[in-house]
Amino acid sequence: MNREIPGGAVWSVPVRAGRSLTLTALADGANASVLVVGADRLDRLNIPDTLKAQMSARIRPGMVLMSDRGLALATVLDSSLDWHDCLTGLLPDRLLLIELAKHGLGQADLHACINFFSKVAIADDPRASLAVVPDHARAGDTVVLRADQDLLVFISTAPHPLSDGPSGAIAVQLGTADPTDPPLREEAVRALELTRELIA
Repeated sequence: MNREIPGGAVWSVPVRAGRSLTLTALADGANASVLVVGADRLDRLNIPDTLKAQMSARIRPGMVLMSDRGLALATVLDSSLDWHDCLTGLLPDRLLLIELAKHGLGQADLHACINFFSKVAIADDPRASLAVVPDHARAGDTVVLRADQDLLVFISTAPHPLSDGPSGAIAVQLGTADPTDPPLREEAVRALELTRELIA
């Protein structure tokens, strides 16, 4: 299945375990804010656990996106960019709330997201503020996710919360399960085990 999401729009899609989801920037400076929820609604993306268990401050290829119960939701199989923002969250907008409502979810279900194709850095000001790096993504940049369990994925192409400009369109391709995809990396499995130990 292929879908194009214009800038300033939102879409959701169920993704079965083992299937891939490819996001492609169709314009420079595109942003895709992605919320991930387990199909059973028990698991949702936990950014702090994802980052601390894998000792990172960004989302990059090879990382496992973890739930608040320490389970693998999805794996970033590939990306043309080595930095995707997950520190600056998402500004809730009306369209996203409407999309959540279609699945029986609401404002209380909004949680930290990943801003694929965006990068933030420390600004040159006295407060050392965070600022978006302009045109971090170029048209044609891609990121490939593999669902490690049945998921419900929400994708918003609203501008990045720290950006003053519009966001470009992105294309979404839902692939079939590929038996040649690599399994969870050994260090990612260990990260999941460590998280389970922390919450036990």
